[in-house]
Amino acid sequence: MLDEPDQLAVIRGLRDGSRDAWTALYDGYNADVWRYVGRLIGGQASDVADVVQETFLAAARGARQFDASRGSLWSWLAGIAHHQAAAHWRQSGKSERLRVLAEAGAIELRQWWEGSASAADLWEQRELADLVRGVLSELPTDYAALLTSKYLDEQSLDEMARRFGGSVEAIKSKLARARREFREKFESLTACSDPIHRVGDATPSMGSLRARNSNT
Repeated sequence: MLDEPDQLAVIRGLRDGSRDAWTALYDGYNADVWRYVGRLIGGQASDVADVVQETFLAAARGARQFDASRGSLWSWLAGIAHHQAAAHWRQSGKSERLRVLAEAGAIELRQWWEGSASAADLWEQRELADLVRGVLSELPTDYAALLTSKYLDEQSLDEMARRFGGSVEAIKSKLARARREFREKFESLTACSDPIHRVGDATPSMGSLRARNSNT
């Protein structure tokens, strides 16, 4: 990821249509975009590569319209990547499986949410990992990016504030809203009569996502 002076230089260059600025953007964020897309869609490396390519193509088309007042370069790229990952889910037919996965995984996901399930056993279930990815792909882009950074990439609040822009307190508040949105999105997908028990804003074992995603 680029530091702040480099980001400012890239932003100016993007507005001017500079090829060097575009190269700096790609070199500075390619690995981050690849990692983020992989978190959202899993599966084959070729699928991830396709989505990453579409992300940067879309970024190139809209580079001159980048508005720094609306967020950091990473927030902008993560938003584009999120849209492309969601499109991949729709085009591959995976989105049609979400409700089935939600109903099948309701008990296991509730156990994970409440911290009563073994993370090692739980994340051996590929379909449940797909379910979590699918729910993330349906969240607002900023929420999905925050949850991924916090619980999969293990970034601190300070790191996230630098990455996304804003204060630590603002990031904490937004994370709480993102967790609630994740839970509500899951519950909207499942017809289970016994939805996830609400346990405030805490997500005690959300970090167990790392175990599964690091191996897929």
